[in-house]
Amino acid sequence: MELDKLEKKLKGNDRLSALADSPEGKALASRFDENALRDAAKKGDASALQDILRRVLSTPEGKALAEKVQKAVGKP
Repeated sequence: MELDKLEKKLKGNDRLSALADSPEGKALASRFDENALRDAAKKGDASALQDILRRVLSTPEGKALAEKVQKAVGKP
């Protein structure tokens, strides 16, 4: 499954792991309904995932963390 491959790739990135473990990453993660996120990802529910992402990116913290993630994975 593609989701499993993506998960392995992301977990292998030390910079992403550091961001996830950072205080800002943990604060942002606490705003998620983890079960809803997992279910949407497993079902491939793009609409639900987009809604979750939209809510995250609408916050200053979400925008800042997204920029750091882009840098960590080498995207401009």
